[in-house]
Amino acid sequence: MHRILAREALSPTITRYLIHAPFVARKARPGNFVIVRVHEEGERIPLTICESDPATGTVTLIVQAIGKTTRHMATLREGDALSDVAGPLGRPTEIVENTTVVCIGGGVGTAELYPIARALKEAGNVIYSIVGARNQDLIILREEMRGLSQKLVITTDDGSEGWKGIVTDPLREMLEEGTGISTVYAIGPLPMMKAVAEATRPHGTKTFVSLNTVMVDGTGMCGGCRVSIGGEMKFACVDGPEFDGHRVDFDELIMRNRTFAEMERTSAERFEDTGRCAAREAAR
Repeated sequence: MHRILAREALSPTITRYLIHAPFVARKARPGNFVIVRVHEEGERIPLTICESDPATGTVTLIVQAIGKTTRHMATLREGDALSDVAGPLGRPTEIVENTTVVCIGGGVGTAELYPIARALKEAGNVIYSIVGARNQDLIILREEMRGLSQKLVITTDDGSEGWKGIVTDPLREMLEEGTGISTVYAIGPLPMMKAVAEATRPHGTKTFVSLNTVMVDGTGMCGGCRVSIGGEMKFACVDGPEFDGHRVDFDELIMRNRTFAEMERTSAERFEDTGRCAAREAAR
C-alpha cells in the first residue's frame, strides 16, 4: 500500500498528490511513469511522475479526473492509500544540453513536462515555454514553468487567460523569429502534439512527443500500447513513452485510442451514479 501524504486541488478536476513510494522515488528520472491501482480489484492506469524525492521516499502525481479510475482517485484524501504504485517505467527523456529549446504543455500534460523542463534547465539550456488549455481553470504549474523559462506564453482556447488560440500559434512565431531553437518537447492531447510536429517539420526542428496510449501492464506484454513509428511497430511503455514526433503515425494512434471510448464513458457514468446513490443514502 502507498499512503497519500498530501493532496492539493489545482483546479476543479485536477489534483496533486504526494505519495509515499520509496522504491520508485529512488530511481525515478524525468519522463518515467508509474502504473497505479486505486484498489486491489481496480484497473491499472499509467501516470507520469511529476516530481520525486529519494530523501523522503515520495513521488508527486498530478491527475485529471476524466475516467472512472481517475474520478475514483479524486475521492481519496490525505491518509488514504493506493493499492499499487509500480515503477519507474518507460525510458527517461533524452535531455539535450547547452542549446535553446521550446517546452510545450497542453492541459495536464504540463505536469509531465515540468520535470523535463527542470532537467533541461539544469543541463544549461535556454528555455521558452508554452502552456495551453481549453480555459483558465485548466492551466497548471504557471509559476513553476515561469521560473524555469526565459519566456513563458500561456494560451487558452477561449481567451480567458493569455493568448487566445492554440499552442502552435506562438510556436510558429518563435520558430520564424530565428531564435536558434534546436529542439521542441511537447506533451498533451494527441491532436495538439500532432499539430506541434507539423509546425516544426518545415523547419527541421527536432521534436519529442510523449504518447498517451492505451496501456495495461507497462512492461510490453499486453501489446495495448503499440504505436507506429516511422512505419515500425513500437511499444510506448518500453520503447517510449517519448518518440520523434515527425515519425509518429498520429492518425492511427488517435483511432486506436478511440476503441474503448464508449466503454470508458459508460464506466465513468456508472461510477458517478454509484456515488450519487451513496450520497443520497447517507443523507437519509
